[in-house]
Amino acid sequence: MAGRTPESTRALVVKKCSAEAKPVYHDAVLETRPLQQLKQGEVLVKMGAVSFNHRDLWIRLGQYPGIKFGSTFGADGAGVITVMSRVQETESINTGTVIASADSNDALLNKRVFLTPMRGWESKPDAPETDGFGILGGGRNPPLGTFAEYVIVERNQVIRSPDHLDDVQVSAWPLGGLTAWRAAIVNAEVSKDQNILITGIGGGVALLAMQLCQAKGANVYVTSGSEEKIRKATVLGASGGVNYKLKDWPSQLTALLAKNSGKSAKIDAVIDSGGGDIMARMNSILKQGGKVVVYGMTANPQIKFTMREVLKNQRLIGSTMGSLKDLTDATKFVSEHRIVPVVSHVLEGLEAAEEGFELMKRGDQFGKIVVRINDKVNAKL
Repeated sequence: MAGRTPESTRALVVKKCSAEAKPVYHDAVLETRPLQQLKQGEVLVKMGAVSFNHRDLWIRLGQYPGIKFGSTFGADGAGVITVMSRVQETESINTGTVIASADSNDALLNKRVFLTPMRGWESKPDAPETDGFGILGGGRNPPLGTFAEYVIVERNQVIRSPDHLDDVQVSAWPLGGLTAWRAAIVNAEVSKDQNILITGIGGGVALLAMQLCQAKGANVYVTSGSEEKIRKATVLGASGGVNYKLKDWPSQLTALLAKNSGKSAKIDAVIDSGGGDIMARMNSILKQGGKVVVYGMTANPQIKFTMREVLKNQRLIGSTMGSLKDLTDATKFVSEHRIVPVVSHVLEGLEAAEEGFELMKRGDQFGKIVVRINDKVNAKL
């Protein structure tokens, strides 16, 4: 059935809080905004689901660089694609479908896709090609976000959704999956039968890193400040876990390794989100030549690296996001191994986004927080 391209969309945007607000907590406001005519090389994606990242909360707290007030939240989302001149009605599937394309013969038309969550890193193996690297949502570069009913995006910045995942699950994949892939597979070079430690289990990146490492055949150990999260990780296949709030957690980890792999067993690599004293805590457990790959520093923005680590040839590697090639490779791996991202909460409609921010504040989620975008309030046609 033929139809017209939507003229407007609702979007969740960043608004500056009052100067009197202490502490700073910027507003998240649902607004109706006009949709521009598609240019050549662009597609219109009808979003089916979007997911939160910690950066969305940090933006509201004023703790993230490059905030642009009036911009749309969100780096992750998926949906379905249609043509500008001859829009075809399509049934929405959870995450998103490309609804419109400037090319009426586009092979992606009416296909399920997800948006790439970054710009400025195509394929270079070590780091972005330029200084212009940026992440979607809440900023100037790039000037778009996913928390909307419809999103206009470059045709070469969408990727086909894996067939075994629904759109809620797909929306939990892009940013976290790319970060996890770069840290665990590209930088840590995780392989079969290795012993891998993943810190801070329960977050989206940590859980995806665990799933990727397991698919590689590695033995995965985890840390958390929550016994319940450790239990859930073992249900998902972790070889064991320790509570980092306990001073002797390295000794407990050593005991677990000895029990499962023998007294001489060591950790081959650590995938870390905390920073701080991770090198000192891991020095005796990490093998000679072992790697600590850090993709975040939630505990402390500094890491102490001493001569003890130098003498053991232990390596500390920083890891941020990844390239478009990394994301393409990672998505293919997810499809081949039928990996399903862990979703903690599913909220219904952009109107429920405030609940997502509150969940992020509490930090008790296990997996991603997703907003399913329903059709109860459609964009204006």
